[in-house]
Amino acid sequence: VQLQAFGGGLVQVGGFLRLSCAASGLTFSRAAMGWFRQAPGKEREFVCAISRSGTTSCGDSVKGRFTISRDNVKKIVHLQMTNLTHEDTANYYCEGRSTILSVGPSSVPTDYTYWGQGTKVTVSS
Repeated sequence: VQLQAFGGGLVQVGGFLRLSCAASGLTFSRAAMGWFRQAPGKEREFVCAISRSGTTSCGDSVKGRFTISRDNVKKIVHLQMTNLTHEDTANYYCEGRSTILSVGPSSVPTDYTYWGQGTKVTVSS
């Protein structure tokens, strides 16, 4: 299984960015996906997650600014980020796990089986 995150970069405060994560080697339509981030010197933080059925959940620090979505045909999960602040600067990681249909989105990193390499987001003044 490979999860390849991309789309990171340098953006100004108040700007927007869309991250994407391409999955291969797993049955994507049966996978729950999540985004987590980690800033230097800080613990990994939950960002957003989406279940198999499309139910979404986002952490309090990004709620209302970030949106997670999935494309089961292209096997990609997106993270649309708007109104970015300095506090959003971090490495963003895509994670996935195979689940039964009734399982909702998880904010717990250890619930996930598969991890991808991160993509770096830097928000500047």
